[in-house]
Amino acid sequence: MGIELELHAARPTRKGSSRETFLRGSYKHGEALARALSTLDLHDAGPLGRVDPYGDTLFNEQEAQVAGHHVSALVRRCTDEGQKAALLDLAELLEACAATPGSYVWFVGD
Repeated sequence: MGIELELHAARPTRKGSSRETFLRGSYKHGEALARALSTLDLHDAGPLGRVDPYGDTLFNEQEAQVAGHHVSALVRRCTDEGQKAALLDLAELLEACAATPGSYVWFVGD
């Protein structure tokens, strides 16, 4: 099980080509990201608690901004270097999304 990440300039379409809105992706930390997110306390996870490791989840720029705060807390507590790298990669994409009006982060689960 792994979670890939994509940043899109607008809401990506599941039908047709999502490449029209694609800005950049992160594909090298999927397994570590899934493990890191599985450690979340769902009562205090904010939007990250909605990430489905087996399906797809979209965050708009407002959700990305809130999720970024939760990721920062996770990074500070993380002791596994692979998971920490995955969370830092996620934090970078969430920050870019929060700074780009109309954009989305797409969590692509297995």
